[in-house]
Amino acid sequence: MNRPLDRLLVIMAQLRDPQHGCPWDREQNFATIAPYTIEEAYEVADAIARRDMASLKDELGDLLFQVVFHARMAEEQSLFSFEDVAAAIADKMERRHPHVFGNVRVESSAAQAEAWEEHKTAERRARAQEKGAAESVLDGVALGLPALLRADKLQKRAARIGFDWPDARPVFHKLKEEIAELEAELQKSADRPALEDEMGDILFAATNLARKLDIDPEGALRHAIAKFERRFRRVEMLSAERGSGSDLDALEALWQQVKLDEREQ
Repeated sequence: MNRPLDRLLVIMAQLRDPQHGCPWDREQNFATIAPYTIEEAYEVADAIARRDMASLKDELGDLLFQVVFHARMAEEQSLFSFEDVAAAIADKMERRHPHVFGNVRVESSAAQAEAWEEHKTAERRARAQEKGAAESVLDGVALGLPALLRADKLQKRAARIGFDWPDARPVFHKLKEEIAELEAELQKSADRPALEDEMGDILFAATNLARKLDIDPEGALRHAIAKFERRFRRVEMLSAERGSGSDLDALEALWQQVKLDEREQ
């Protein structure tokens, strides 16, 4: 065996072998593997957040295996191969970096980011024309993204053609308006689809507010979750030490104490 990547491709082919492969691997398809692909990408991000480089190496391997898995299934259907995938991304990187692989001059990272978006826009336009579909500034925002991230991306796309508030102040009013509509719906009927619709509007408006404040909504929520988890684990420990049980008032008092302790540290 020459390279580790060649070895991995051979292993994947053996796992999918119709006669001698793994029964589970043989049964999979693009749709069943997709959730694992997403999970592995999150585990890469988690290793980075924890600054665990040993785990990052392992998680990157798991993510690479997902690419190999999808490419193998595509090759079995005569759609494309792993080599086609690698060639396509190499071509794309050269095409989108003419300042590195060509004669174009780019003066700053901001100018490069703008040029990158122009290249992506041109590619989306070409794909729409190939399909005979109407072009939209929203094209290419993946459905599989986390909801907050997708909302943020869609809002940024709409802002490119002027569909945006000038600053954060109107968004505060919009958020209050959406909360009031949820409260009114709850008092009126408590209809589940209607409540979900209003709750979605609140989250969409909150995402818009984060964007106007130049805050990553996904990152902000992850930070809030980590903070809640850290504090709640401390509450559980204190509750067990003091025998507070599940009394809400006692737990709330411990929660306030934990918050105070953090501020004083």
